[in-house]
Amino acid sequence: AKAIDYSLKRWEAYSRYADSGHLPLDNNPVENCIRPVAIGKKNWLFAGSERGGRHAAVIYSLLLTARLNGLDPAAWLKDTLEKLPSWPHRQLDELLPLHALA
Repeated sequence: AKAIDYSLKRWEAYSRYADSGHLPLDNNPVENCIRPVAIGKKNWLFAGSERGGRHAAVIYSLLLTARLNGLDPAAWLKDTLEKLPSWPHRQLDELLPLHALA
């Protein structure tokens, strides 16, 4: 009974999904992106401090963004770190991986 009630409450969304024909059956691409974070969960405990954990999360996010944009994360990071010392402070966003392709 609970399963049927659950389905009936979401009938409009199910109908929209069935009518569209282009929506994916699952969210595997998203699951695959977050899998390394979930697998490494215990490793993240050893970032040294809460601040270290936040910094590690930022770097991880930048490297994953580079990969999702078709860049080699190691090459992007090397290039960015070489440019960073002389790069204008007001233009730091230009070094982000999503702008590297432009």
